[in-house]
Amino acid sequence: MTPVELSRTVLRAVRRAVDEGELSVVVPARVVVTAPGAGGCGDYATNIALQLARPAGRAPRQVAEILRPHLSSAPGVADVAITGPGFLNISLDQGAAAGTLVSEILREGSRYGYGDSLAGQVIELRVPYDLRAEVVADTLVRIIATQGGRAEVRHAEPVSLRPVPAPEDPVPLGPDAARWALLHPAPHDRPRITADHLVQRETNPLFRIRYAHARTRALSRNAAGLGVDSAAGDVSQAPERLTVLADVSQAPELPTVLADVPRLSELPTAPEDVPQASTGTAAPQTSDLLATLAEYPRALSAAAAHRSPDRLARHLVAVADALLSFQYTVLPLGDEKPSAAHRARLAIAEAAGVVLVGGLSLLGITAPEYL
Repeated sequence: MTPVELSRTVLRAVRRAVDEGELSVVVPARVVVTAPGAGGCGDYATNIALQLARPAGRAPRQVAEILRPHLSSAPGVADVAITGPGFLNISLDQGAAAGTLVSEILREGSRYGYGDSLAGQVIELRVPYDLRAEVVADTLVRIIATQGGRAEVRHAEPVSLRPVPAPEDPVPLGPDAARWALLHPAPHDRPRITADHLVQRETNPLFRIRYAHARTRALSRNAAGLGVDSAAGDVSQAPERLTVLADVSQAPELPTVLADVPRLSELPTAPEDVPQASTGTAAPQTSDLLATLAEYPRALSAAAAHRSPDRLARHLVAVADALLSFQYTVLPLGDEKPSAAHRARLAIAEAAGVVLVGGLSLLGITAPEYL
């Protein structure tokens, strides 16, 4: 369940409480859910009870107690706890939430993560005549638009956006690497304009992102060759593979369709532990990837709010690294038969590809299908 879906779930809980006469308030237009603060617990928290306390004529904790059973019974919610003066702390049903999250990403496509946190706002970006400032501003126009705002770029004083200039011309790196070199560092950091941005190895974060996207496309092609299609599902019950080959060349019985699966030694990251049989929860590789996908809307919103494309760039690196560890669990190996588990994991991989290509496009960087 994404923050947007959870916000709607909280609103439905408020509406049910009002309809049943437990609260006498006007249902708000939107509810904000955030990461739990100090003393909080669970996956998300909301202050909706504090927000409704005065109009309801009740103490915040009383409002929270009224809303708690309505929230606890909602699909995808595992538990609701009340902390502090009346914060509702929500723990999600990770298995059901995974299927919902993946379905939403595949349904929304490149618009996944879009929100309305800046709806109706016109944001003026006054920049100096500097290449990095102009590239950052150009990127912010797209990122701010994802949150419903509109950015207007002007060369005027006083300057409101002044990232540290690049020490030299990045154009010789090519359009993709040049933009990454200017956008990946925080605005207050001096960018490095070196050939390191062009090397195809694990030390280059841009390569890891683009390679991870290419791997999601390769997994889809290979799955089609094996007759496996993707289907979002509950991954908590998916049996994890019991063995991982250190080198695919050691498995001559594998179908030739897997020929483009690289050796683990050639990949940026490799799994340190052998996945164990499922015990009712997703394996670490699955959980890590799902967590980064669920956090993408928040990273996109933060990039827009703080005028920092680097926040989006760094989150894409996290998604890519999680995908590169997860990819080994997706397709059947050896005499394994395709199952619902494989289809669910393939859907997760495809959702990761959607996030990677969507994020790169906002940065103005291409995502090749073959790398």
